[in-house]
Amino acid sequence: MVEKKKKKKKAQLPFRLNILFFIVFLMFSVLIVQLGVVQILNGEDFQKEIDRTIKDTTKIPVPRGKMYDRNYNVIVDNAPLYAITYTPPKGVQAKDRLDVAVKLSEFISMKDEDGEFINRITDRDKKDYWYLLNEEEAKSRITVEEAAEMDSGEEYSTIMSRITDEEISNFTEEELEVIHIKKELDKAFSLTPQIVKNVNVTPEEYAKVAEHLDELPGINATTDWDRDFPYGDTLQNLIGKITDQSEGILADNEDYYLTRGYSRNDRVGRSGLELQYEELLRGRKEQIQYTTKKGKVIDSETVVEGKSGKDLVLTVDMELQKQVDEILREELKTAIEKHPQGNRYMDDALAVMMNPKTGEILAISGQRYDRKENDFKNVSFRTIYDAHQPGSVVKGATILAGYESGVIKPGSSFRDSPIRIGGDEPKGSWTTGLGVLNDYGALRRSSNVYMFYVALKMGGENRYPFPNGETARFNPDAFREMRNYFAQLGLGVKTGIDYPNEATGVKGTLLKAGLLMDYAIGQYDTFTTLQLAQYVSTIANDGYRVRPRLLKEVREPDSTGLGSIYQSVNAESLNRVDMDQSLVERVQEGFRQVFQTQGGTAYSYFKDKEYNPAGKTGTAEYEFTDEDGNMVYTLNLTLVGYAPFDDPEVAFAVVVPKTGRGVSQQHPINNVIGTRILDAYFELKEQRAGNNQDDETEETDEESDQNNDE
Repeated sequence: MVEKKKKKKKAQLPFRLNILFFIVFLMFSVLIVQLGVVQILNGEDFQKEIDRTIKDTTKIPVPRGKMYDRNYNVIVDNAPLYAITYTPPKGVQAKDRLDVAVKLSEFISMKDEDGEFINRITDRDKKDYWYLLNEEEAKSRITVEEAAEMDSGEEYSTIMSRITDEEISNFTEEELEVIHIKKELDKAFSLTPQIVKNVNVTPEEYAKVAEHLDELPGINATTDWDRDFPYGDTLQNLIGKITDQSEGILADNEDYYLTRGYSRNDRVGRSGLELQYEELLRGRKEQIQYTTKKGKVIDSETVVEGKSGKDLVLTVDMELQKQVDEILREELKTAIEKHPQGNRYMDDALAVMMNPKTGEILAISGQRYDRKENDFKNVSFRTIYDAHQPGSVVKGATILAGYESGVIKPGSSFRDSPIRIGGDEPKGSWTTGLGVLNDYGALRRSSNVYMFYVALKMGGENRYPFPNGETARFNPDAFREMRNYFAQLGLGVKTGIDYPNEATGVKGTLLKAGLLMDYAIGQYDTFTTLQLAQYVSTIANDGYRVRPRLLKEVREPDSTGLGSIYQSVNAESLNRVDMDQSLVERVQEGFRQVFQTQGGTAYSYFKDKEYNPAGKTGTAEYEFTDEDGNMVYTLNLTLVGYAPFDDPEVAFAVVVPKTGRGVSQQHPINNVIGTRILDAYFELKEQRAGNNQDDETEETDEESDQNNDE
């Protein structure tokens, strides 16, 4: 019985094997059929896909345009730098970038000369690195149930939050180097070069990377550039800044730049003229088309030649600019050293020089004294952005407002005697005993009272002399009317300068008779130094207000020197004051008397000048609360002018805020600066004329010698 069972089991074993063999046979048959389908029906398509080449275009940034001064001296250039860049191919993953970072760390250092890392990394950067090294461990920290309720971004963030501080606190210096490099690689966009390092790249680093490019997919050793300033910090703050490679385009205007062909890591003008003329300075990127096959680049072709940005020729005369900067520093330092206590709040001196007929800015200077560092800083931009009460320099505008409104006529006279409205303190001039003055005398002697009567009459108060202690009749519309006349001259409105975010000053909101009187002598609304320069230029230019500008020409880039003219910028008249030419001429004459006639407030400084100057002095009382909560009483000292009187070629404005009360008479810094910068302008002009004459003489002598030889 037992033997029969054994035989039966032996008989069943081959049958099972047969079934197994049959199943295997069917599987192989299916595979063979499927292989046949792939080879016969789809083989050609698959082969085409394998052989298919992909063409992608990448854009390479070019250097920005240079800047020149009006005499074609380079003031902003491009300095070449070694640079290591990364251009990620399509489909690159975080693991791939990590591999590149590890390999690249063998050839470059992300530290500066002091051994500190160039850029900062965060805990998140460290966690990203730890995650890539410990991916399975990291993913185990979130349950299947948790993951089911999250999208991929939430899941990753949750994992990051569960990586402990201890786990990322003990990286070696080599690992930190890799993290720094990978952070730069992660910033890159597909087929767009990203700077990995362009600061302190040594020739050795550059050479090593260049030798191992085949081991570093996406990495390139190339050249970058940075802005270079041959004149140092002279005018540099007005020229402005560009973003660095790590910043790229400005986030606030990302859409604006992207729609104009920029990449996210392109450097753009951040401020000043770099921002104002970004479209001209940016240039045209070089476009290279790469052909890839089986994921490898097999060919490249330049489809669009790169072209540097256009060069700008500015209106500024850098030799004059340097002299004006130095004059402001010297006089500011002298005033502070002579009266350290009285001038302890004085720290700025501002000046603008421009051609009143063309609006060309010849020099634009701001100097700030840093008491803690005992040094000066260039702050030229403050001539455009900072507004101050200007004092009596605006009295020319007040006289013109009085003429045009009909409240005074040429030759109208008033006795200079203090005026008291109601219970207010009396308002008078800077000194007593000025007597009866007409419009010329009011400007020459800088009478406040004369301007007070203009303001009162414009407000509807016609009593003269005004009965002291009584309430003045006043129509608040007089503020609007007088401000309108001032605006025609450039005060309280934008000058139109080609510079970002120009300030217009602050308008007082209270509308009272006494405050309009203050406005008429420049002690209510505030104006910028540039507005004052445009104002005096308008008077010098027979009432034509010209747009001030910093750009003279645009030139095509040329590696050998100055390129051909792309665009010339012409003078632009914004408006002409709405009044008769003869009235403007009376103010011009009044300004001439200020500088050139006995009794003029600037006569002692300009009486002997051969360049025939004219202008107006100013002093405004300025009160503010200091850091200790104390009320401080200071003066803003100002001066405006132009020369020559009969054919103006230069106009200027000087503002020195917060000078000490009393010490201003011992060192009237506004008048000293005004004298020195006009002297500098005409001395420079004479010097250049002499040099030109010498050149012409040499050419004539050479021609004479040549003729004699012949």
